[in-house]
Amino acid sequence: MKKNVGVIDKIIRIVAAVIIALLYYFEVISGTLGIVLIVVAIILLLTALLNFCGIYALFGCSTCSKKKEEN
Repeated sequence: MKKNVGVIDKIIRIVAAVIIALLYYFEVISGTLGIVLIVVAIILLLTALLNFCGIYALFGCSTCSKKKEEN
């Protein structure tokens, strides 16, 4: 798996996952919507920790910074 999740993207995914988890924990969201959002939060957290997003790979995009090649 080639890394395709950049630093800013990673931070946004982690923050979003934490917010969803807190909303679920404090019962702001519940029921089916809560379960769906917890699954989304888990996916966001996993993609952030692995630095790989399958959807990005499918569409061939990346948010990683391009390293300059030295000659």
